[in-house]
Amino acid sequence: MKTPSDLYTEDLTIQFGGHIAVNKVSCRFKPNELTVVVGPNGAGKTTLFNLMSGQLIATSGKVMLGDTDLTRLAPSQRAKQGIGRAFQLTNLFPKLSVLENVRLAVQAQAKVGMRIFTHAKSLKYLEQQAYEYLSQTRLEKVAHLPVSALSHGDQRKLEVALLMAMQPAVFMFDEPTAGMSIDEAPVILELIDQIKQDSSKIILLVEHKMDVVRALADRIIVLHNGELVADGEPEEVIAMPIVREIYLGNAA
Repeated sequence: MKTPSDLYTEDLTIQFGGHIAVNKVSCRFKPNELTVVVGPNGAGKTTLFNLMSGQLIATSGKVMLGDTDLTRLAPSQRAKQGIGRAFQLTNLFPKLSVLENVRLAVQAQAKVGMRIFTHAKSLKYLEQQAYEYLSQTRLEKVAHLPVSALSHGDQRKLEVALLMAMQPAVFMFDEPTAGMSIDEAPVILELIDQIKQDSSKIILLVEHKMDVVRALADRIIVLHNGELVADGEPEEVIAMPIVREIYLGNAA
């Protein structure tokens, strides 16, 4: 079995005009570890995610997955290498059904293209796999609804289902419970915890809610003004004076 690779950055930097949004961030993320990225608004958290997943190209520095240099690859190429990304705003096909969205992800993972002369029944196994992911994310009852008809919470669950279907090495969640009700949020957290049970996976979260951070994190990194200012185990990082000052407002 192939040993899972680390994801890491080396002096990762991006500059927009005179503004340095991420400044020489070097960090290593390991399999079987869930890292939460925290920091105040404008700290560079989502920008760091965009640099790692390919929505932005670094001004300087590197993004590596094992021995593979991802720095100049497009998002689709990074996805093929094992980078999976869920966004603050859902990124779905609204006119297609919930099932069709997941089936397309399963089909892409299975490397099954559009086969014009292949009978649909021969690809029934793809639909069965899609239903399995919908079952895991508690979406089977809305499988045949168009995505546009889903609640915000169900759309977030669908994004997790799509990520799971792609079977990435790295799961990246940008505020996964943002905009969700108190009743909906625990489902997403349970799904992330379920993914965490696979020791070969790297999981990264951008999150503001400290109850979520405490519940899930194996490690916390803190960004401030685009720089990495703290990195360690949750209780250790939360107790740091600099973290209390810039993020927690001196509150535990």
